[in-house]
Amino acid sequence: MNAIINGKIVLEGATVEGMAIRFDKKIRAITTHDRLEKGDTVIDAQGLYVLPGLVDMHIHGYLGEDASDGKPDGIRKMAAGIAKNGVTSWLPTTMTVSMAELEKAFEVIRGVKKESEKDDFDGAQILGINSEGPFINPAKKGAQAAEHILPCDPAFIDKYADLIRVFTVAPEMKGNLAAVRQIHREHPEVLISIGHTSATFDEAQKAVRAGVRHVTHLFNAQTPMMHRDPGVVGAALGDSKLTTELIADTFHVNKALFKIVSELKKDKLVLITDCTRAGGMPDGEYSLGGQPIYVKGIECRLKDGTIAGSVLKLNEAVRNLKQNVSRLPLHKAVRAASLTPAAAIGMDKVKGSIADGKDADFCFADGDMNIFRTILRGRTIYQTEVR
Repeated sequence: MNAIINGKIVLEGATVEGMAIRFDKKIRAITTHDRLEKGDTVIDAQGLYVLPGLVDMHIHGYLGEDASDGKPDGIRKMAAGIAKNGVTSWLPTTMTVSMAELEKAFEVIRGVKKESEKDDFDGAQILGINSEGPFINPAKKGAQAAEHILPCDPAFIDKYADLIRVFTVAPEMKGNLAAVRQIHREHPEVLISIGHTSATFDEAQKAVRAGVRHVTHLFNAQTPMMHRDPGVVGAALGDSKLTTELIADTFHVNKALFKIVSELKKDKLVLITDCTRAGGMPDGEYSLGGQPIYVKGIECRLKDGTIAGSVLKLNEAVRNLKQNVSRLPLHKAVRAASLTPAAAIGMDKVKGSIADGKDADFCFADGDMNIFRTILRGRTIYQTEVR
């Protein structure tokens, strides 16, 4: 049995000190040091925070690779790379590309997902796929390719229902609302998200009644909140049934809004990265969904200036939320990047928090959320010296 000591343990409702975690592949006990056993292998957290492994449910790329490329080595490289950011579980996220490219990418991700469930996999575990498109509105496509946008197709979701954890839809497009009803009825385990949409507030409410339970990157590529039409943003902030994504890089959304969003959404707030292949790479030109993007600092844009994903890391999102929301406890900021996304995709019984019986997924971080160690199902998959 292993035991973590000398850490500030971030639990679901508090951060505690003076405790230890005993674990093998699963968490077996959160206990006091005097209850450790003589044969335990002790891991000294050296005063760092011990967080649950982070869950990135919306990430397109990293380190020059992209989930839509359909390259097994690319998916493996991403998995290993994001482990350095404290991520232990993730959903490779595809874009609006051709159906042939999409199906190839899905099959590749399916294969690497099986690898990631084994004990010798070098990286974060894949829990499924986030399909951001192609069922969106061309008027709100953002950096997605208009020529590949399609009506929402229940047969497509049915074909990949074992793999798709979440998909995005514009419910106002012809036929899409009926498709949402059918998919929600036939596959209630699949999370349906509203996004890349021109839906009005009323249309968004109808979508929720049809089965939508999630909102893709709040504020971005959707109707804003106005005093006569609250739009998708108003529906997202006002409906407790909706988990809501936030790209907390201080560029996609002004940091002054972090407090408002976190106070309204509470434990329904999900921090995501929406990271592109430019993540972890130097400034320059890259591609997203077949289109060139230009990266400078924290900004990713198309040539016309349209925002095109991010280079955000999930541990940075936690730090940004904590730093910009006064009096926000660390456990609440961490929850938005761990337990809430795990719950949104139906994986909270085994992922997302430090609790007895759950997978032994942890990361060690300092107060600025720099990551020094990542543990997946009891096995260290990343480690660096504490400075």
